[in-house]
Amino acid sequence: MAVLINDTCINCGACIEECPVEAIVDEDDNPTGTESYYVYPDKCVECVDHHDEPACATACPTEGCITWDMPFTSDFKDHFNGANYIDGKNYVMDDADAEQPFISSVSDDARKNRENVID
Repeated sequence: MAVLINDTCINCGACIEECPVEAIVDEDDNPTGTESYYVYPDKCVECVDHHDEPACATACPTEGCITWDMPFTSDFKDHFNGANYIDGKNYVMDDADAEQPFISSVSDDARKNRENVID
């Protein structure tokens, strides 16, 4: 996934409009059933080769709404599998074989702790 939209999301739509790869869906299409926007981890590219930082976080008016998650690579596939991911919702990715680019300068600790993308 690379980034995660948390429950402070106000469903304003700013992030959807900015995502260059259409990885974000609104609350109606959120596969976890929560009433917030959702970033598909198997589609998110952290805006690598598009912007200097994730455009969704830059556009978001809610401080701390968009946080880092693990990169969607083979090293972290177990993180995204079934009930391991997002509060045990047993969600399966659209394309579990995908490998997405990620910003390598973001530490694993920042990702594990779900630190804010934009401070």
